Amino acid sequence: MRLVRTQETAETQRPLQEAFERLQARRWQQAQTDARERLARLERLKALLLDRREAMAEALYADFRKPRAEAESTELLPVLMELAHTLKHLKSWMKPRKVGTPLLLAGTSSEVRYEPKGVVLVLAPWNYPLALALNPLITAVAAGNCVMLKPSEKTPHTAAFIASLVQDTFDSSEVAVVQGGPEVGDALLRLPFDHIFFTGGPRIGRKVMEAAARHLSSVTLELGGKSPAVVDATADVKAAAERIIWGKFLNAGQTCIAPDYVYVHASKEEAFLSEVKEALERFYGKTEEARRASPDLCRLVDAAAFTRVRGLLDRTVTAGARVVAGGVVDEESRYIAPTVLADVTEEAAVMEEEIFGPVLPVLRYEKPEKVVETIRGGGKPLALYLFSQDEDAVERLLRQTSAGGTMVNNVVIHITNPNLPFGGTGQSGMGAYHGEAGFRELSHARSVMRQGRASLAHFFFPPYTGKAQQLARLASRLFE
Repeated sequence: MRLVRTQETAETQRPLQEAFERLQARRWQQAQTDARERLARLERLKALLLDRREAMAEALYADFRKPRAEAESTELLPVLMELAHTLKHLKSWMKPRKVGTPLLLAGTSSEVRYEPKGVVLVLAPWNYPLALALNPLITAVAAGNCVMLKPSEKTPHTAAFIASLVQDTFDSSEVAVVQGGPEVGDALLRLPFDHIFFTGGPRIGRKVMEAAARHLSSVTLELGGKSPAVVDATADVKAAAERIIWGKFLNAGQTCIAPDYVYVHASKEEAFLSEVKEALERFYGKTEEARRASPDLCRLVDAAAFTRVRGLLDRTVTAGARVVAGGVVDEESRYIAPTVLADVTEEAAVMEEEIFGPVLPVLRYEKPEKVVETIRGGGKPLALYLFSQDEDAVERLLRQTSAGGTMVNNVVIHITNPNLPFGGTGQSGMGAYHGEAGFRELSHARSVMRQGRASLAHFFFPPYTGKAQQLARLASRLFE
């Protein structure tokens, strides 16, 4: 058995090693490409993607019944926005940045150059399988890197679409797509990439970081966590309810920045729950039968995801939570109705881990300190949402908590601003991308100093007696 496993490992590793070596052989040539060459590649990617948008939507529907509108708005649109922003600004991002010179370094000039990291591995997730594969790819190509991209095996139709798209856009020595399951991911992590870009959960994120440490590779980890929403006593309850419902049940809750749970001030709880039920009726139908038939609701990606989320739901209801809406499940189609739970406690099963499914727990609070305590206790989330008309309350929550990003009086849409860095902190990840932040993330900031004809350095040469000693002491006093 051990011999067979070793042979299988070798058979998996060999083609990956060969693909990696092709990328390594090209990396210095790629690093010297100018903005015009990189922009031409990205323009070609854009043209082919637009030409194949029908096939894209069909692939996403085949994988987990993603509605066409969501395929366009949450998969295609973010990629087009990232491309547009990059195409507009790449030339300026690539320019060396002049920096100032201290008096003691008179006679020198300094600049920062942004050079590619080399060969970048992108490990993409299944929940937004197109956007979260192509956006890091765009960033890496813009920065002048060669790229190996692994789409998720859980969305095979979209993975095949991406492989075909990339093959027709890039030379295989510039960008290579590899497909396969966890064994391929493990094999990739044994290769000495210069940078690893991973989007997924904390458990695998730790594994990626451990593998990167063996080669001293830098990493970007886009993880998740329990992103809270807070509706305080001053909030517009109707707006809060419909925006939270939209953000939560988008993609069947399989969104890393979805509102994971909601804290509602006790004075607003009943009004909020009433508005939630009305929003569900407007969005997905007035009855459970209508919602099950709705073309606007995605499905859980696989049987394991369905079983896990159903288990959290069942355990929470058994413990005393009240089903305000939903609760209907169908194992055959991996359907879980958009479900809202009230009377949820901090000890409930749905509060133990990121839900990543269409279940929204609502918790009541009276004192803001309780909210802060729960948020801090759950680790630093990838997103935090606050609905409030009280600017002082907003500032207090920002000062008292930490999160990858924060949105006030809405959810999710902060991710679409390419001028904002997107990324986590602590348990929700490290590093950031989108726009210029992504270009910097996948570049090395190289310091370059040029010495002119005149230099003060010789005053500090040994032997350290006389004037050299006096100058060193005088120079130190300048900064006391």
